[in-house]
Amino acid sequence: MASLLDRADREALTDLFYAYAEHFDRNEPEAAAELFTDDAVIDYGPEMPAISGRQAILPAVKQGLDTIFAAASHHITNVMLRADGEGGAAGTAYLFAWVSYRSGAPDARVWGQYHCRFRRTGEGWRIVEMKLKAAGSEGFHRTAVHPIGRRP
Repeated sequence: MASLLDRADREALTDLFYAYAEHFDRNEPEAAAELFTDDAVIDYGPEMPAISGRQAILPAVKQGLDTIFAAASHHITNVMLRADGEGGAAGTAYLFAWVSYRSGAPDARVWGQYHCRFRRTGEGWRIVEMKLKAAGSEGFHRTAVHPIGRRP
Protein backbone atom coordinates (compact mmCIF):
# COMPACT_ATOMS: atom_id res chain seq x y z
CA MET A 1 0.00 0.00 0.00
CA ALA A 2 1.27 3.48 -0.87
CA SER A 3 2.31 5.69 1.99
CA LEU A 4 0.22 8.79 2.45
CA LEU A 5 1.48 12.32 2.02
CA ASP A 6 0.97 14.40 5.12
CA ARG A 7 0.19 18.12 5.12
CA ALA A 8 3.86 19.10 5.41
CA ASP A 9 4.75 16.91 2.41
CA ARG A 10 1.92 18.38 0.34
CA GLU A 11 2.98 21.92 1.19
CA ALA A 12 6.63 21.19 0.37
CA LEU A 13 5.72 19.57 -2.95
CA THR A 14 3.37 22.38 -3.91
CA ASP A 15 6.10 24.86 -3.03
CA LEU A 16 8.42 23.11 -5.53
CA PHE A 17 6.01 23.94 -8.35
CA TYR A 18 5.77 27.54 -7.14
CA ALA A 19 9.53 27.87 -6.65
CA TYR A 20 10.27 26.61 -10.17
CA ALA A 21 7.94 29.26 -11.61
CA GLU A 22 9.37 32.01 -9.41
CA HIS A 23 13.01 31.22 -10.17
CA PHE A 24 12.31 30.94 -13.90
CA ASP A 25 10.45 34.26 -13.94
CA ARG A 26 13.16 36.02 -11.89
CA ASN A 27 15.95 34.71 -14.16
CA GLU A 28 17.51 32.62 -11.39
CA PRO A 29 18.65 29.45 -13.19
CA GLU A 30 20.98 28.38 -10.36
CA ALA A 31 18.11 28.40 -7.85
CA ALA A 32 15.82 26.64 -10.33
CA ALA A 33 18.38 23.86 -10.88
CA GLU A 34 18.67 23.29 -7.11
CA LEU A 35 15.03 22.15 -7.06
CA PHE A 36 16.01 18.98 -8.98
CA THR A 37 17.78 15.77 -7.98
CA ASP A 38 21.21 15.02 -9.44
CA ASP A 39 19.62 12.45 -11.78
CA ALA A 40 16.53 14.48 -12.71
CA VAL A 41 15.08 14.69 -16.22
CA ILE A 42 13.19 17.62 -17.76
CA ASP A 43 11.15 17.05 -20.93
CA TYR A 44 10.01 20.37 -22.38
CA GLY A 45 8.66 18.80 -25.57
CA PRO A 46 9.25 16.50 -28.52
CA GLU A 47 11.22 19.09 -30.52
CA MET A 48 14.19 18.87 -28.17
CA PRO A 49 15.94 16.09 -26.30
CA ALA A 50 15.19 15.61 -22.63
CA ILE A 51 17.62 17.33 -20.28
CA SER A 52 19.19 14.76 -17.95
CA GLY A 53 20.88 15.54 -14.66
CA ARG A 54 21.11 18.64 -12.49
CA GLN A 55 24.49 19.44 -14.04
CA ALA A 56 22.82 19.65 -17.49
CA ILE A 57 19.66 21.37 -16.25
CA LEU A 58 21.48 24.47 -15.01
CA PRO A 59 23.17 25.40 -18.34
CA ALA A 60 20.06 24.49 -20.35
CA VAL A 61 17.76 26.70 -18.26
CA LYS A 62 20.39 29.45 -18.16
CA GLN A 63 20.78 29.38 -21.94
CA GLY A 64 17.01 29.68 -22.46
CA LEU A 65 16.76 32.57 -20.02
CA ASP A 66 19.82 34.31 -21.51
CA THR A 67 18.99 33.84 -25.20
CA ILE A 68 15.25 33.17 -25.65
CA PHE A 69 13.18 34.73 -22.87
CA ALA A 70 13.31 38.45 -22.06
CA ALA A 71 10.59 38.04 -19.40
CA ALA A 72 8.14 35.42 -18.20
CA SER A 73 5.23 35.06 -15.83
CA HIS A 74 4.22 31.54 -14.83
CA HIS A 75 0.95 30.98 -12.95
CA ILE A 76 0.55 27.63 -11.17
CA THR A 77 -2.85 26.27 -10.07
CA ASN A 78 -4.78 23.04 -9.54
CA VAL A 79 -1.94 21.18 -7.83
CA MET A 80 -2.76 17.48 -7.45
CA LEU A 81 -0.38 15.21 -5.51
CA ARG A 82 -0.20 11.52 -4.64
CA ALA A 83 2.26 9.17 -2.99
CA ASP A 84 3.84 6.82 -5.52
CA GLY A 85 4.24 3.78 -3.28
CA GLU A 86 8.05 3.88 -3.42
CA GLY A 87 8.56 6.61 -0.83
CA GLY A 88 8.27 9.29 -3.47
CA ALA A 89 5.41 11.27 -4.90
CA ALA A 90 3.92 12.36 -8.20
CA GLY A 91 1.94 15.41 -9.08
CA THR A 92 0.42 17.63 -11.71
CA ALA A 93 0.06 21.39 -11.67
CA TYR A 94 -1.81 23.50 -14.19
CA LEU A 95 0.15 26.24 -15.87
CA PHE A 96 -0.57 29.52 -17.60
CA ALA A 97 2.61 31.17 -18.84
CA TRP A 98 3.16 34.47 -20.61
CA VAL A 99 6.58 34.97 -22.19
CA SER A 100 8.33 37.85 -23.91
CA TYR A 101 11.10 37.03 -26.37
CA ARG A 102 14.55 38.58 -26.63
CA SER A 103 14.26 38.31 -30.42
CA GLY A 104 11.42 40.84 -30.45
CA ALA A 105 8.92 38.19 -31.59
CA PRO A 106 5.38 38.80 -30.34
CA ASP A 107 4.66 37.71 -26.78
CA ALA A 108 3.39 34.17 -26.32
CA ARG A 109 1.03 32.36 -23.99
CA VAL A 110 0.86 28.69 -23.00
CA TRP A 111 -1.94 26.85 -21.22
CA GLY A 112 -0.76 23.51 -19.94
CA GLN A 113 0.43 21.31 -17.14
CA TYR A 114 3.64 20.26 -15.42
CA HIS A 115 3.70 16.53 -14.68
CA CYS A 116 6.31 15.74 -12.04
CA ARG A 117 7.73 12.95 -9.95
CA PHE A 118 9.41 13.82 -6.65
CA ARG A 119 11.90 12.19 -4.26
CA ARG A 120 12.65 13.00 -0.64
CA THR A 121 16.38 13.67 -0.25
CA GLY A 122 18.68 14.89 2.50
CA GLU A 123 17.95 18.41 1.16
CA GLY A 124 14.18 17.84 1.37
CA TRP A 125 11.80 17.04 -1.49
CA ARG A 126 13.27 17.49 -4.99
CA ILE A 127 11.96 17.05 -8.53
CA VAL A 128 13.06 13.82 -10.22
CA GLU A 129 11.13 14.28 -13.45
CA MET A 130 9.30 17.21 -15.03
CA LYS A 131 7.32 17.00 -18.26
CA LEU A 132 5.60 19.98 -19.85
CA LYS A 133 2.29 19.22 -21.54
CA ALA A 134 0.16 21.83 -23.29
CA ALA A 135 -3.53 22.14 -24.03
CA GLY A 136 -2.90 25.15 -26.24
CA SER A 137 -0.65 28.07 -26.97
CA GLU A 138 -0.48 31.35 -28.86
CA GLY A 139 2.78 32.47 -30.44
CA PHE A 140 4.91 29.91 -28.56
CA HIS A 141 8.34 29.28 -30.09
CA ARG A 142 7.78 25.53 -30.35
CA THR A 143 5.33 24.05 -32.80
CA ALA A 144 5.20 20.60 -31.19
CA VAL A 145 4.34 20.04 -27.54
CA HIS A 146 3.29 17.03 -25.52
CA PRO A 147 -0.53 16.95 -25.37
CA ILE A 148 -2.28 16.83 -22.01
CA GLY A 149 -4.03 13.57 -22.92
CA ARG A 150 -7.52 14.92 -23.53
CA ARG A 151 -10.00 12.40 -24.88
CA PRO A 152 -11.52 13.28 -28.26
